[in-house]
Amino acid sequence: MSELKRAKIIVNGLVQGVGFRYFVIRHADNLNLRGYTQNLLTGEVVTEVEGDELLIQELIKQLKIGPSRSHVVNCIVDWSDYKNEFKSFEVRY
Repeated sequence: MSELKRAKIIVNGLVQGVGFRYFVIRHADNLNLRGYTQNLLTGEVVTEVEGDELLIQELIKQLKIGPSRSHVVNCIVDWSDYKNEFKSFEVRY
């Protein structure tokens, strides 16, 4: 039995300018997860997501692969308690 969780995921490598955020939103929507994804000034992409822990783990698997033009070097995940903060999943600028 899975539980509701929250995760902050930071992905680095070649992840900006390759459609990475839209890759994230497509997979998060398909998994019925809520949160956001955003480019960072460091060249990384951050994703904060809430939902079923097993579905978040599935999203993390996809983020480690990324879209075809990306090259993911590292994926850091920080788990925390579910806060019910988000109504949908969005790209932040």
